[in-house]
Amino acid sequence: MTDSSPKLYSPAFWAMSLANFSTAASFGVFFLFPLFVEAHGGSEADIGIIMGVFGLAATLCRPWVSGLVDRIGRRRSFTVGSLMMVGLPAGYMLLSGPLEGFYAVLLLIRILHGIGMALCFTAAFTFVADIVPSARLNEGIGIFGISGLVGMAAGPALAEFALHRAGFFAMFVVAALLAGVGMAAHLPLSEPEYELRFVDLKVSFFDVLKRPKMMGVALLAVLFGIGQAGAGNFVAPLAAARDIAHVSLFFVAYSVAAAMVRLGGGRLADRVGELRVIPYALVVTGAGLMSLTVAQHSWSLTLAGAVTGCGHGMLFPTLNSLAVRDEPSGIRGKITGVYTGALDGGNFSGSILLGYICEWLGLQVLFAAAGLALFSGLAVIPCWLRRKSA
Repeated sequence: MTDSSPKLYSPAFWAMSLANFSTAASFGVFFLFPLFVEAHGGSEADIGIIMGVFGLAATLCRPWVSGLVDRIGRRRSFTVGSLMMVGLPAGYMLLSGPLEGFYAVLLLIRILHGIGMALCFTAAFTFVADIVPSARLNEGIGIFGISGLVGMAAGPALAEFALHRAGFFAMFVVAALLAGVGMAAHLPLSEPEYELRFVDLKVSFFDVLKRPKMMGVALLAVLFGIGQAGAGNFVAPLAAARDIAHVSLFFVAYSVAAAMVRLGGGRLADRVGELRVIPYALVVTGAGLMSLTVAQHSWSLTLAGAVTGCGHGMLFPTLNSLAVRDEPSGIRGKITGVYTGALDGGNFSGSILLGYICEWLGLQVLFAAAGLALFSGLAVIPCWLRRKSA
């Protein structure tokens, strides 16, 4: 292994990848959760609120979560999140009857679930940013992210299988079991040796957020999160409304395409720079979302998933790498928290906004609006570049 190609893959990298795969699969099960809401009498606006409160909780807890990741360590924080991801599906199993009868309890469970997911994702991506070499940062984060993408494809597929054969109870059991695999996979890991010795307790989450680079990353991540809200929360209702069978095909195509982009071009952004890749990623992701406005069959839904996934495959790791590049390890938890928190904030606001757009104007307008959110990110980059060069 030469200096130009430093070691990237290690047992710790693969173990955390397995943990991330399983946790993401557990999260992916809930892409079909809107069907549970509808089955109990919920409307599109209810779907937006119930799905969106997950993202709201994950966003509002980010200052605490990111501080915890820097203070007690990446692995320990992942353990706390995993325990929540394993236990909370039992709460959904206890809900029955009309939605209005358990609305408040459901919102509480979604809030706790969002906090658990925030802990797992922030801890996992910070762990990986600590152990991959700087020269291969985009590649490392991108390849690691494939584990989550595959998980988010496997989760809906397993959930759909369980749901069709044994109902929602079985779907929630699948979510708990998948999270349990993530718990078991990460427990043998140690904290990166150097991380706890360089924690700067004087730098707060909001100090990091105020930095010009992080403000730009956060704004782009919010727009990305709005697009993810459309893909994650409203594709299942779209497929049901248009009588398209096997909605999981969208998520499988999405994840496979994103993984192929990262495998084929994982080092591109390391070579040419993140800011040259991000505009193309925004356009491709937005185009994929807008193509859902005309998807009427399984093949067109699958194609839309593939295009959107290609954009995601470029956009997520380049934004993440841009955020943590050349930053000290002692504040990387907070940096990752800002980035992933902005994603969740966009997901929350997008869920609410798109839910009402759907109720008032329909599914076609919803996905057009989600695509336009990504395209609007192109206006952020020139302003950001001028500020950086000033």
